[in-house]
Amino acid sequence: MRLVVDLNRCQGYAQCAFLAPDVFAMHGEESLLYNPHADKAQREQVLRATAACPVQAILVEDPDDAPAAVEEGLSGVR
Repeated sequence: MRLVVDLNRCQGYAQCAFLAPDVFAMHGEESLLYNPHADKAQREQVLRATAACPVQAILVEDPDDAPAAVEEGLSGVR
């Protein structure tokens, strides 16, 4: 799974860091650090973090899964 974060769009709300701390971390109050190649085991956490981003700055590219599978993973996130 490959992650891309639009750092120009990211506002540092840190929802991703709370929901997937093994993948995303805040460096200071505004700078986001992240692992662009998250493990499949972290998929659910990453999808929750992506859905929780208030500015939709996180893009998940998962070439092994169909788009429907990604949407299915997000369906339980509210």
